[in-house]
Amino acid sequence: MSNPSFLIHPAPAVAEAGVVDALRGIVVSHLSDNLQRLSGVTGLQRIHRSTKLVGTAFTLKTRPGDNLLIYKALTMMQPGHVLVVDGGGEASNALVGELIMLYAQQRGCAGFVIDAAVRDTAAFYAADFPCYARATSHRGPYKNGPGQINVPVSIDGQVVCPGDLIVGDEDGIVSFPQAGAAGLIDAARKTADNEEAIKAEIANGKVEQAWLDKVLKPFGL
Repeated sequence: MSNPSFLIHPAPAVAEAGVVDALRGIVVSHLSDNLQRLSGVTGLQRIHRSTKLVGTAFTLKTRPGDNLLIYKALTMMQPGHVLVVDGGGEASNALVGELIMLYAQQRGCAGFVIDAAVRDTAAFYAADFPCYARATSHRGPYKNGPGQINVPVSIDGQVVCPGDLIVGDEDGIVSFPQAGAAGLIDAARKTADNEEAIKAEIANGKVEQAWLDKVLKPFGL
């Protein structure tokens, strides 16, 4: 008999390797600029050192302080999934730690996005396993439920759906549907090319700069 406390949907298909590889070469700020600067997650801390986070969202909504369904999610995830947990932003109890990280690594998990607390942060730092979290706490979690797997969740106000692409670096995290990836990658690459041209102009040492005029002149400045 199914348990009404739990809603579990199948794992979403992971993004194609070519899309993932392309996103590894694009900084989050350029993706954000081309998402109208309205999307993304800014309120979580980067717990690891520097590895870029790129993967497909495997979402989970849990009662604050409870990680029972994270255990279930670990057995369902496929290589390339990112565990995205809506823990209600509660920072009292850590939902993941070193043991869960080690098992997730073994399963090919690309990283964690946890809108809640984590612990064993030295282990995440040493392994450089991508992990973003609301806070840290030495207190362990409860394991009672309820919870939901692969449903739309809210992470720091950003709605993330199962199968969305997740990209994170030192500036934060963005998410977006796989269907829009190709267009977004092209737009972000154009942004990067434009910024390279601006850097070259800055290097000429002149006070007058076309990129400054473009912003100032419409306001008569």
